[in-house]
Amino acid sequence: MLIQTRTILVEKGQVDQVVERFSKEGVVDEREGLIDISVMVNRGKKEHDEVVVLIRWESEDAWKAWEKSPEHIQGHRNSRGQQPPAFVISTIVNMYDVKKVRPGKASQQA
Repeated sequence: MLIQTRTILVEKGQVDQVVERFSKEGVVDEREGLIDISVMVNRGKKEHDEVVVLIRWESEDAWKAWEKSPEHIQGHRNSRGQQPPAFVISTIVNMYDVKKVRPGKASQQA
């Protein structure tokens, strides 16, 4: 499994706009190998709010297929030259190769 995270720091009170953007269904939702997308909010910091988008893929190959897909490439072409909204302070993207998942009791009851 491969996990991509996007940590987006935004000005206080602006998280709803970012959550809305990443909560909408899009072409990525139809991709083979996409497990799920979680959108999380941390309002606990004094100086800014934080949105973390966690995208889980079955494999690195599934993610690479998305990255090379015409839909993904066209999406970047459409947004080329556009600046992020002024309330976005920064965005950090990380990739994680999952080595082990230990299911908890709640997942065993499903």
